[in-house]
Amino acid sequence: MDNFSRECLAIYTGKSQKAENVVSVMEALRVRGKRLPARIQSNNGSEFISKSLDKWVYEHG
Repeated sequence: MDNFSRECLAIYTGKSQKAENVVSVMEALRVRGKRLPARIQSNNGSEFISKSLDKWVYEHG
């Protein structure tokens, strides 16, 4: 959710999100030519301490 425009770039619901799920949503946005978030705010849950998300972010700026 963009706090300024209130635009929601993607909605993905589920129990116990994994980094691979976050990466797949981000990749889907990128492939469709949609805007990617400039930053992701997290509560340091397990999905954000994974190397797969860190790798994807590094590769795609």
